[in-house]
Amino acid sequence: MSEAEALLSGATLADWVLRFVRYPSPQTERMEAEPAVLGFIRECVKPLADELGLPGRFDGMGNYLIEAGPAGAGTEVAFFGYAMTHPAAAMARPFAGELIDTPQGRAIRGRGVSEQKSALAAALAALASAARSPLRARVVLAVTTAGETGRHDAASSVLEAMAAAPRRAVVALGTGGRISLGNRGRIDATITVRGKAAHSSTPSAGINAIDGAREILDALDKVRATLGSHAALGPATLTPTAIESFPKATHTVQDEVRLTIDRRLLPGERAEDALDAIRSALPAARPWTAELSRGAHMLPHEMAPDAALVRLIGEAHRAAGLRKPELFHSAAALDAGFLAARGCEATMWGPGAMEQFHSADELVPVADVVDVARAYRELIRLAAG
Repeated sequence: MSEAEALLSGATLADWVLRFVRYPSPQTERMEAEPAVLGFIRECVKPLADELGLPGRFDGMGNYLIEAGPAGAGTEVAFFGYAMTHPAAAMARPFAGELIDTPQGRAIRGRGVSEQKSALAAALAALASAARSPLRARVVLAVTTAGETGRHDAASSVLEAMAAAPRRAVVALGTGGRISLGNRGRIDATITVRGKAAHSSTPSAGINAIDGAREILDALDKVRATLGSHAALGPATLTPTAIESFPKATHTVQDEVRLTIDRRLLPGERAEDALDAIRSALPAARPWTAELSRGAHMLPHEMAPDAALVRLIGEAHRAAGLRKPELFHSAAALDAGFLAARGCEATMWGPGAMEQFHSADELVPVADVVDVARAYRELIRLAAG
């Protein structure tokens, strides 16, 4: 077996995924600045890339750009990998990194294997293998500090470091090997309701912000009834995801309530229009006041089933001796919409079942990681080889 082929073997890929799992990099309140996430990139991924002879550089956010191909050439393909995983939560031994037997063959168990870390290993192996032969154009693997943040900050930092958007981009996250044709976007918002605190024995002396929050939730139901739908993605959604009141004291009429809103956007919808609809629905002329503030935003995305990138990925599967990949639409929000808005064709594609994301028993078959790594390599060869 040649060195290039050995890099795509089940033994090599399993070893790398296990190595990645055993360096925990979970989401915390520090988000992209979490030391464990930054450490995973610096102390786990970079040394492996160095072993493989793949040069790289850090951007100002701590993302690591691994680059192959002639300097000065345009970037034909960029893979966006993700360092941050869901926290351990209820998963037992989430960071042990276990190789287990399943009815589908050998599989790797651990936090992030179905979502981020198997796809990252597959992309790294594909780039290392393809780079063993001359490349006529630039290929980049951006190992980002994102993965669970719900915003485009890391991808934006990478594109700034690249100076120009790549022609094509693969968001390397688990899809079960399927190719995403589109996804919902998302705009977060916070509604702050303000009243007047008083002792609960004399509630008439105060203005209860909780009463205001109840009226606002009723108003949001009416907004939800007006939302549109998409043939593949289904309806747009508007979901309250958190509620908190203040002051944190007993027997007190609350003078502030914060409602967190998750508004999922369909392709073609603008965040500004979605926020305006919510703002317009807020009840007026009440004793309490309400203010809407904008939060994190991720762009929706859609491309045609016969788009050039979809066809090229199909050719890559054929070149790798694999069957034609399935196409689907993802309900989740991801970086593809942002990348497309910057002028490159983009899709989400990687090993790992999406239904296992954040689950208590996350695993990925080794054979699935191998198949995607082989197809990734053929995509690089077709685009830049």
